[in-house]
Amino acid sequence: MSIQARVIDGKALSAQVLDEVREDVHALAVQHIYPALAVVLIGQDPASEVYVRNKLLRAKDVGIRSLEHRLPQDISQQQVLQLLARLNADPSVNGILVQLPLPAHINEQAVIQAIAPIKDVDGFHRENVGGLVQGGDVLTPCTPSGCMRLLYETCGDLSGLHAVVIGRSNIVGKPMASLLLQANCTVSVVHSRSVDAPALCRMADIVVAAVGKPQMIDACWLKPGAVVIDVGINRIATASGHRLVGDVDYESASSVASAITPVPGGVGPMTIAYLLKNTLIASERQRAQRPISYPTVG
Repeated sequence: MSIQARVIDGKALSAQVLDEVREDVHALAVQHIYPALAVVLIGQDPASEVYVRNKLLRAKDVGIRSLEHRLPQDISQQQVLQLLARLNADPSVNGILVQLPLPAHINEQAVIQAIAPIKDVDGFHRENVGGLVQGGDVLTPCTPSGCMRLLYETCGDLSGLHAVVIGRSNIVGKPMASLLLQANCTVSVVHSRSVDAPALCRMADIVVAAVGKPQMIDACWLKPGAVVIDVGINRIATASGHRLVGDVDYESASSVASAITPVPGGVGPMTIAYLLKNTLIASERQRAQRPISYPTVG
């Protein structure tokens, strides 16, 4: 029997998260404590420009100071690392975000590892990644963290549920699997080498799609009543121009799933909300004088 999935409203829930952050930031302001986020943008990639602008606007909305560093496309890697070293050592900076992707001549991993782990609000540094896998209290990647909040609000207790993560990227797939394991889910990770991926997904109570292929997952991939979190953001051509779609065929999946995130308006707003939540967490931990190991520039 066909069902109509409930829409999981990421805009509404992200507004709730931002309200929580705003309340905490205002409480700190009374103590003359002002959390600050440094954003580094290299070059003029149009999509990156939009993402950075949205992040800075939301930071202003909640009262977090934002420090924007716009660097030219041809800047050297050494100059980027020198900037990060200065930001690491600056006690007035609580979070550091380097907008990806980077120009081809700059090594992405070298830049990520140059950010002090306690200021790594993206949660990409290997110290934070390793801590997440071990169940440590670390800064976790924003998109998976936002997905978990959506799941808790939708499902309540996740213990014992079978979750399938489609995709094994370092940014979403792998940390998502780790967070689901921490929530006591049974977790499967489906990827390009998996045998009969649709059959594996049809066993899942929760499906998190993060594969980067537009509308790849449709109703035949889903168990009736499954909860679907669509992380994908893909631009496809239409007769009138372009539109954004997810990795999930929304119309098809909505006839089978019990709840589903739309694209846009699902996971995307949660990512920015958790970036600012991570900035607040980083600020609190730095005030608590947790030791920070600062990378050096050779």
